[in-house]
Amino acid sequence: MSGAVFAGRFSGKTLVVTGAAQGIGRAVALRAAAEGGRVLFVDRAEFVADVAAEAGGDAASFVADLETWDGADAAMRHAADSFGGIDILINNVGGAIRMRPFARFEPAQIDAEIRRSLMPTLYCCHAVLPHLLARGGGTIVNVSSNATRGIHRVPYSAAKGGVNAITQSLAMEMAGHNIRVVATAPGGTEAPPRRVPRNAQGDNADEKAWMAEVVAQVKQSALMHRYATIEEQAAPILFLASDEASYITGTVLPVAGGDTG
Repeated sequence: MSGAVFAGRFSGKTLVVTGAAQGIGRAVALRAAAEGGRVLFVDRAEFVADVAAEAGGDAASFVADLETWDGADAAMRHAADSFGGIDILINNVGGAIRMRPFARFEPAQIDAEIRRSLMPTLYCCHAVLPHLLARGGGTIVNVSSNATRGIHRVPYSAAKGGVNAITQSLAMEMAGHNIRVVATAPGGTEAPPRRVPRNAQGDNADEKAWMAEVVAQVKQSALMHRYATIEEQAAPILFLASDEASYITGTVLPVAGGDTG
């Protein structure tokens, strides 16, 4: 793990990090543990247990399909049972399955994009609320995307627009209960090859070409004309999750090199 580590920033806190087996979620969960948090690493990939083992200390793992309410509820219950409560939820599940012009999407593919990138956040926000209310407060950080303005991923963009709406409306609803709800909106990010691909069927030649067009558009739209590192995404997520951000709620923070999405 690279990037600055603030020792003890999450001491005494229990965090649930979803999508913790790979990519940004993995980096967030490992760093939260390194900063003293009790962390439940949640993913539907079985190897999430190996990632949690890297963290050592007060880290545990749980396998769940967060595209279902039952999976989200089970994950939150497991965290509360294991650690005595929940203070922070970081919703990281999501990601475009396919890149293609909207006219070329099939109805089932549209449904799959919404299930992947909207429902885990919606379900997990709902499932965690009783635990945060029992705690007397807490924080939810949603990982959205600047892809609310972009090409070849309209269903994904719609899902992430929904994440932004969840963040803002739930923040209004829960502010009186000492619960903050915030989000980051990452832009393109360099990441190691995924052990579990988003598109299990593999990308065809057209989809690879459309993906190349997306990469070009994202880099052009970013004022810095490059992708972020994973560490550049993990840092603002953890800042928003921490007590340092105690007067920030309802905010969707673009982390996209100047592209506001």
